[in-house]
Amino acid sequence: MNAVHQLLTDQIDIWTAAEAEKKSGRGRSSSNGASVYGIKKLRELILELAVRGKLVPQDANDEPASELLKRIQVERAKLVAEGKIKKGKPLLPITEEEEPFDLPDNWEWVRFGEVCSYIQRGKGPAYVDNSDFLVISQKCVRWAGLDLSQARYIDPESLIKYEEIRKLCEGDILWNSTGTGTIGRACFVPPLDVNKILLADSHVTVVRPVAILSIFLWRWIQSPSVQSNIEGAASGTTNQIELNTSTVISHSLPLPSLAEQHRIVAKVDELMALCDQLETQHINATEAHEKLVNHLLATLTQAQSADDFSANWQRIAAHFDTLFITESSIDVLKQALLQLAVMGKLVPQDAKDEPASELLKRIQAEKAKLIAEGKIKKGKPLLPITEDEKPFELPEGWQLIRLNELLNKIGAGSTPLGGKQVYVNEGIPFLRSQNVWNEALKLDDVAFITQETHHKMSGTHVCAGDLLFNITGASIGRCAIVPDSFKTGNVSQHVTIVRPISIDILLYLHLVLISRHVQKTVMDVQVGVSREGLSIGKLGQFIIPIPPLLEQDRIVTKVDELMALCDQLKTRITEANQLQQKLADGVVEQAVA
Repeated sequence: MNAVHQLLTDQIDIWTAAEAEKKSGRGRSSSNGASVYGIKKLRELILELAVRGKLVPQDANDEPASELLKRIQVERAKLVAEGKIKKGKPLLPITEEEEPFDLPDNWEWVRFGEVCSYIQRGKGPAYVDNSDFLVISQKCVRWAGLDLSQARYIDPESLIKYEEIRKLCEGDILWNSTGTGTIGRACFVPPLDVNKILLADSHVTVVRPVAILSIFLWRWIQSPSVQSNIEGAASGTTNQIELNTSTVISHSLPLPSLAEQHRIVAKVDELMALCDQLETQHINATEAHEKLVNHLLATLTQAQSADDFSANWQRIAAHFDTLFITESSIDVLKQALLQLAVMGKLVPQDAKDEPASELLKRIQAEKAKLIAEGKIKKGKPLLPITEDEKPFELPEGWQLIRLNELLNKIGAGSTPLGGKQVYVNEGIPFLRSQNVWNEALKLDDVAFITQETHHKMSGTHVCAGDLLFNITGASIGRCAIVPDSFKTGNVSQHVTIVRPISIDILLYLHLVLISRHVQKTVMDVQVGVSREGLSIGKLGQFIIPIPPLLEQDRIVTKVDELMALCDQLKTRITEANQLQQKLADGVVEQAVA
């Protein structure tokens, strides 16, 4: 057993998922995903070693499990004779094919039905708003323990329909037996108030062991040996799978002596507490790391002068390898870079550039021409931007303008008459919010409408060079550029077409719309109680910082360059995570082999 303990401690970097680079002296710490996975695999390893008899040493002085099994059989026979339980059908012996692994000497493979006095699904009761009698449902059965706050109340008058044996006892195992999300989850009943009666509903199986430790049985149910096979052992459709009572009764259990059960339970509890400590340390470290990254990046956007900005950037650059080591920190860095871009702090200004005011004059002239030709409507005049509305100080040559002044179209789509029923297998792409992502349109699950339906929805045709902006739901604020290769399409009412007058500002305008400057405004002005929403009118009034056209090109080029570097960092983290997961999996396989 010393080898097992050495395995757990010597491989601590794998469980806490410190990257391989740490061992090579580069000193980078782990990413969040790998750490969570490593601790999860450590918990699984502890349980698997425990139930295989590899976690604590066997003691030659322990009576063999066969003697414990004899006592259990005597106790069960006594309960049958007293009429407290039914005899039940004889169970078939466990075959070698049913034994998933070899057991230590003096252990025995047994079936649940051999070592339990009662295994039965609960039943659906009559509910009331309040009483002293609680009904346990799937929601109550948590790995962390029995959660009575989720229990409902049973009508006291209906208790006469329940046999005494159905009332839950201390030490009963509760095993969720239905549902793709909760099936297999288990806990045991703690000591109960003598005045409180608990019953299980029809989605929970009650397992009442005889003369063995409930917590040892629970640890077996919790182990990967059982959990990885739950859905295979269950029956039913994909919508409703069930762990039948007969399956539970015939389920196998590796049985050690009672003394070894106590040692195993104590050691598992000790090691799980260690896992809890590792998890807490990781969470605390992650939270501290996120706060540090957010604070340091905030100093860049809040810098009052070029000297301040330069000094703050040097501080960050000196610790780049230790700051940006998680996917979340890189996402924060990306947002900071976008914010710096739209504030004019990412690339230097050039005094020779034509000022943005000249660009805006050309855009306004083009808009006036389109209005005169009847191609677009004039629209209501927009209010001037006040001093209080200005989001930040602008560099020389920049201008602030409301979004609508830059556009020849802004408007949401609509749902075709008949909704999903009018979708077809092939035809005109019908773009919904799930297709709109900041990086690009994602068309792997795009819907299609007929040419006729598309023609009827002529006001919401999508063109190459449009920006699509989500205005409702959890994806509100996401914005994608419609690429040059896109021929035509239509959009749902959850997506707004934002069509700039000048194609020259398209790429920069996209950066502004996905930047923190606009995204914060989206969160500030959205309306709706049950579903987030943003009106077209408010979107059109958003304030857009416009640099000279040549500077826009420099900004877009620099952002593309830096985003590519961020993506490379993310790829390295993903690869490191995958390596750590393989290492953790390999150590588990080695340990249980």
